[in-house]
Amino acid sequence: MGQDQPFEAMGETLKKATAALRDADIPFVVGGSVASWARGGPEPRHDLDIMVKPDDAEAALACLEATGMRSERPPEGWLYKAWDGEVMLDLIFMPKGLPMTDDVIRRAEEIDVLAIRMPVMSLEDMLTTKLLALDEHSLSYTSLIQIARALREQIDWESLRERTSASPYARPFFVLAEELELIPPAAATASGRGHVRVVGGRTATPGR
Repeated sequence: MGQDQPFEAMGETLKKATAALRDADIPFVVGGSVASWARGGPEPRHDLDIMVKPDDAEAALACLEATGMRSERPPEGWLYKAWDGEVMLDLIFMPKGLPMTDDVIRRAEEIDVLAIRMPVMSLEDMLTTKLLALDEHSLSYTSLIQIARALREQIDWESLRERTSASPYARPFFVLAEELELIPPAAATASGRGHVRVVGGRTATPGR
């Protein structure tokens, strides 16, 4: 995770990166904290996440390098990094628990972010990646609770529970969120209550 950065600088990097990928006809979706913020969630503070299919990862990194960004290939093997000055952008092509496929790209919503139209990862896909990334070495629920508090009416909680049910680190999040009365109990979710798709935010306009 990168250090806290001024949001203005992060926004400029996001606009530069998404414009370059569009011009190169490389399919992508904006994920991570920006996918939440675009719909009214907490403001991003650390780094940017852009998701691409594995077959497009090398071309996407070269595209960002062509804009003047400095590239990095970490040993983990599921992402590349690009640095725009002090702003770090994660180019993710193998998020845990979510194969990056054309279906993920199709599920994205076209939203105006910082006055630029871009494909933004579905909330359920984004939260699936965040919940399944939890492990004994990285077990903070802070950002997840903040997202749940801000966007609870926009999230399909039943689907999210099902998609992350195999993770012993994800399950406690739902217990905590229920105790805080941020999400409906599992029984209520299963009966169809608690999911109202209402998309909107301070600076984002959904495409549908």
